[in-house]
Amino acid sequence: MNLADVPLDYATLRVIWWGMLGVLLIGFALTDGWDLGVAALLPFVARTDNERRMVINAVGPTWEGNQVWFILGGGAIFAAWPFVYAVSFSGFYLAMFLVLAALILRPVGFKYRSKRPGTAWRARWDWALFVGGAVPALVFGVAVGNVLLGIPFRLDDDLRTYYAGSLLGLFSPFALLCGVLSVCMIVLHGAAFLAVKVERGPVHARARLIGSWAALLSPLLFAIGGLWIARANIGFHITSAVAPDAPSNPLHTTSLRLAGSWLANYSLHPWFMTVPVLAFFGAVLAFAGIRRRFEGLALGGSALSVIGIIGTVGLSMFPYILPSSIDAHSSLTVWNASSSPATLFIMLVSTIIFLPLVLLYTTWVYWVMWGKVTTNEVATNPDFY
Repeated sequence: MNLADVPLDYATLRVIWWGMLGVLLIGFALTDGWDLGVAALLPFVARTDNERRMVINAVGPTWEGNQVWFILGGGAIFAAWPFVYAVSFSGFYLAMFLVLAALILRPVGFKYRSKRPGTAWRARWDWALFVGGAVPALVFGVAVGNVLLGIPFRLDDDLRTYYAGSLLGLFSPFALLCGVLSVCMIVLHGAAFLAVKVERGPVHARARLIGSWAALLSPLLFAIGGLWIARANIGFHITSAVAPDAPSNPLHTTSLRLAGSWLANYSLHPWFMTVPVLAFFGAVLAFAGIRRRFEGLALGGSALSVIGIIGTVGLSMFPYILPSSIDAHSSLTVWNASSSPATLFIMLVSTIIFLPLVLLYTTWVYWVMWGKVTTNEVATNPDFY
């Protein structure tokens, strides 16, 4: 298949897949996000064994399926944005290993926690589940912070990647701020989910208390991050002519670091402001829902906040996907780092066919598995963890 055979122009396909990547990341944050949040909350909202089992079984039936969004996101990056995949997965190798090691603790913790009745045994696995929830949330946020700052990589004339960073170098003050924001966002989402899924009692009350604090801290940290970007030397700007239909080659684009560039899109497209506003509005709704015991409102508000926070990053950086902090001319954008038109079109057709099926199946699973987990069920249901 050549370009003439593709019914959509190259620029449109690139924008569609830029948006699709955002959809997949948001889908992961919304579904697996409450799983991570619940795991991070486990040692703090549940004190007895039955309470902890109730928390675990709130996400027990669905947590495995939610990880599909993570796999789909990685696959989309590999197929649609090969340059981005090559740079990020090689440069962030140690960080990705840390995330995967933490995520591995979740299935092991779920399966092995109840294999022995000992208090110490179960407590260790509870903390392993906490690590499996909190560490990925922190590292994902730190990664986003580093993307906003720029990644220390460059491309040579043969488009080979050279990464000059280190694992500890990822944890700069701004990146840590983004990491803490990510944890607060995920904890809020997990607390709102627990408020919906567990019976009213001690666990419900503790989840509401922690969720209330997370609902206050998330927009505060989000605002601090925005002010930091506005005042610091953070941002990149394309100085060469933009050719949305040109073949992918990052070296054909020239860029420079320019303070405040991440805010320029909001002047060019004022409607973009609705997305960061959504982040604040969602947190307010979540706080009101938690305090008023409107659990559905709290979960919906936290979901809107997640969409707003992640969407703000994407809209602020457009058309950049992965800027370089040591060689701005190596930066990867929507226009210079994608796969071929044929590849993008074939992937789009496949997505149009299969993504609705995934959404329908996921919706059906949640419909069947919905309902509150109670202490009585924990004590009597042999299928529970």
